[in-house]
Amino acid sequence: MATLKEFEEALRENGMLMALAILERLRERDRANRVVKPGRRIVGKKMTPELARQILDLHGSTEMTQQEIAFKLGVNQGRVNEVIKRGKWLSGDQTAPEAVARDKGKARIQGAEPKRPRKAAARSAAKSKTGAAKDKAGKPQKRPATAQLAFGDL
Repeated sequence: MATLKEFEEALRENGMLMALAILERLRERDRANRVVKPGRRIVGKKMTPELARQILDLHGSTEMTQQEIAFKLGVNQGRVNEVIKRGKWLSGDQTAPEAVARDKGKARIQGAEPKRPRKAAARSAAKSKTGAAKDKAGKPQKRPATAQLAFGDL
């Protein structure tokens, strides 16, 4: 199957200027109607102690799976698992680790809190603090190669 670009080149080679003009008009119409929408982030309900109790209620009184409970209540299946297995979200304490993590995540999504540095960047920063030898360009120097045995050495 030919691509649109190949089709256009074939039209040019054969001198089909009217077809090229129609193709260009169609492109312009599509550009005018094109709408770029921002990516959609699916956000479930805010986990609360009441919602956690509902999850436990459904889990104990029905034969529903965690996924079915999550779908019914509009939350993530992982949250359902946390409530059932670890008892998270059952207290209304806003200083609980899960509540603090939720609030930090929301702040990151809204751009209020800077992203944490990745582990690789943190490791390289730690190495530079330890005083590893560096060359003129600021890159860490390579260690000298260690001796290796060859077949003739044996």
